[in-house]
Amino acid sequence: MDIRGSRPPVRRADHTAIVGCDLFLDGVAVESPGSAADLALLHERARERDGGFVWLDLHEPTEAALTRVATVFGLHPLAIEDILQREQRVKVERYDDVVFLVVRAAHYAEHERFTATSEIVSTGFVRLFVGPHFVIAVRQGTVVELGSLRLDLTAIPERLAGGPWAVAHEILDRLVDGYVDIAGAMQTDVDLTEAAVFTPGSTVAIEQIYQLKRQLMKFKAAVLPLHRPLVALAGKQFADLPKEIHRYLRDVADHHTAAVEEVVALDEVLNVLLQARLTQVTVEQNNDMRRIASWAAIAALVTTIAGVYGMNFTHMPELGWRYGYPTVALFMLLSGTALYRSLRRAGWL
Repeated sequence: MDIRGSRPPVRRADHTAIVGCDLFLDGVAVESPGSAADLALLHERARERDGGFVWLDLHEPTEAALTRVATVFGLHPLAIEDILQREQRVKVERYDDVVFLVVRAAHYAEHERFTATSEIVSTGFVRLFVGPHFVIAVRQGTVVELGSLRLDLTAIPERLAGGPWAVAHEILDRLVDGYVDIAGAMQTDVDLTEAAVFTPGSTVAIEQIYQLKRQLMKFKAAVLPLHRPLVALAGKQFADLPKEIHRYLRDVADHHTAAVEEVVALDEVLNVLLQARLTQVTVEQNNDMRRIASWAAIAALVTTIAGVYGMNFTHMPELGWRYGYPTVALFMLLSGTALYRSLRRAGWL
C-alpha cells in the first residue's frame, strides 16, 4: 500500500542528503521513496504497528537537513550539534528512548608497494540514531557505503524483523569486519617491511617505517575507542535491548577485541622495527666513520714522512744520497700498506 495515496512524490530541498530511505513492516520493505521521502508520514506509518521502523541513510547532511530530520524523529539537539562537528570522539549516549552512537569507519587502499609517502588508510564517521521505530545512519566521508548492506538485508526479511537494533547490529558488524580485514592487510605490509629490514643490504628508509606507523596510528585511532561503546551496548547499561541483539552485539565485541589485539601487536612490531632500523643506521654510520678514520690515518702517516723530508734542512740523513728519493717513497708505500693491513685485520676497513 502506498502511504502517500495518489500524491506525487515531492523532493524537498533539505532532503538532498538522503541516500536511502525505507519503511519496513515485519522485516519487509513496503516503501522505498528515497530522497523524495515524506519523513513525517513514514515515521507515523511505522509507529502504527509493532515491528514497523524507518531506515534512513544520510550522507554529510546540511544543518537544515539535520534540523528537519531531528524535528520529525525527535532527536536531541546535543546529538545534532555533535554531528555538525566534523571531528568527534567515538561514544554511545542515551537520550530517553533514543541511542546515539558515534563510530569511526576505516578504508584500506590496495597498493603494490609501500613507500615513504603511501597513504593507505582513510577514516570517516558513521553516526547512528536508534529509536523504537527508526534507525538513522549519518555518514561523513566516502570510506564506507551502506547501500550494499541495505540490499543484502532487504533480501532477508527475517533478519530485519528484529527491528532497528537488528539494522544497527548489522552496520556495526560490517564496520568491525572491515577493521579485521584492514588489520590483516596491514599485517602483510608490516611483514614485508620486517623482511626487508633484516635483509642484508636493506634499502628500507626510516621514513618508510615512520609512514607505516603513521598509517597504523590512524587506523588505531579508529579501532580502539569503539571498545567501550560495544561493551556498554552488550552489558547491563542497555539491558532493555532484546536478548538476541545482546548476543549478536557480544559477538561483534569479540570480533572487535580480536582486531584491537592485532592492531596493538602490529604497533609493537613497528616499534621494534623502528628501533632495529635506527640501530642499523647507527652501525652503518659508525662503520663509515671508522673507514674514514682509517684512511685518514694512512694519509697522515705518509704525509708525516713527506713533511719531514720536505723541510730541506742542510744536515738531514740521506738528503744527498743518490737513492734517497726512491727509498723514502718505498718506505712510505710499505708503511702505509702495513697500516692498511693492520686496520683491515681489526675490522676497520
